[in-house]
Amino acid sequence: MIIILLGPPGSGKGTHAELLARRWNLSHIATGDIFRSEIARETPLGLRVKEFLEKGLLVPDELVLLVIEQSLRRGKNRGCVFDGFPRTLNQAFELDRILAQWHLAVSFVFLLEISEAEILRRLTTRRVCRQCQAIYNLESKPPKVSGKCDICGGELYQREDDMEETIKKRIRVYQEETKELIPFYEKKGLLYRVSGEKEEIQEAINKIIESQR
Repeated sequence: MIIILLGPPGSGKGTHAELLARRWNLSHIATGDIFRSEIARETPLGLRVKEFLEKGLLVPDELVLLVIEQSLRRGKNRGCVFDGFPRTLNQAFELDRILAQWHLAVSFVFLLEISEAEILRRLTTRRVCRQCQAIYNLESKPPKVSGKCDICGGELYQREDDMEETIKKRIRVYQEETKELIPFYEKKGLLYRVSGEKEEIQEAINKIIESQR
């Protein structure tokens, strides 16, 4: 089973991808997490990716597809949940091509819909530990001691891409780059719209999967 989660920054794709991966025994492929790991280790790929992320721009397809194909080779026998991919119509075409090599195809595409106001509320309150990269939210998951990580005691900071102006730019880029994906997957009969602001998101997604299996 191959699942794609679409949605703007802050829509909860990462959280729900992890839950779906555990529920259905799938690999969780999150391009954002992979890129942050590469950046933290200061690999050649990470340094190239960092230049784009700091400007609020999308990483070029050639780099994204390289990471995707490597990840699929490692977990193709389990199926997977894509978190943050594909972002463009070209990436969707390339994903179909890559999957076809192993006689696989996309099973479900879930679009998490959420307002810009809610995105800003969620992301501007996010903080990250400089040492262990643990993630907190000043409203929904605050640290026990202000400014310090519960796990390692490291300093918490606000990432550049979690600042309001960068978030707004990321939303605009997302909308522009992904607008063709929605009709693309709708025509295939694979797209399901789910509210990203309700508490029963995971339950709604699982019901759809169960009804189609």
